[in-house]
Amino acid sequence: MKTVNSLAPPLTRRAPLRRSFAAAAEEHLDDVHRYLLMLTADPTLAEDLTAETFEKALRSWRRYDPRRSSERTWLCRIGRNVALDHFRSESRRRRREERHAGEVAGSEVAPPELGFSPELEAALRTLSAGEREVLALRIVLDLDADAAARVLGVGRSACSMRLARALGKLEERMAADALA
Repeated sequence: MKTVNSLAPPLTRRAPLRRSFAAAAEEHLDDVHRYLLMLTADPTLAEDLTAETFEKALRSWRRYDPRRSSERTWLCRIGRNVALDHFRSESRRRRREERHAGEVAGSEVAPPELGFSPELEAALRTLSAGEREVLALRIVLDLDADAAARVLGVGRSACSMRLARALGKLEERMAADALA
């Protein structure tokens, strides 16, 4: 049996590896909101999804591992999952309504102002949600390729390819608008 040295100095506690959830939330709230705004193209929905994202993040904050990804990447990944869950739910709801009530008349909603030129905003609206998403992560939020790939749940090369294709389409649309 080992003997314990009672004269040894007490062990010091290590500093925590991460900071409080409140500090992380305060720092990354705007980034997550901008990401969800680009993903959804609906300011009200983006606010709701942002709130749900931070609610889920707060509940799972104890499981966050800073060695696996940055706080920002982790929060954007939660935001993406929340948005995808919402889109799936919304799709099921629409199908159910159409099945039971026939054709549902949709109202035209003005697109959100993202702070870009009108030409760029019009070109962005022509892109798919996935293309806008990769642009939001890599260009607007300035995430590196590895972090954006983790948020999207794809490999680094797939993320880079998606970005290249999205930028190519955006460039084509902008050039077409400039010639018109």
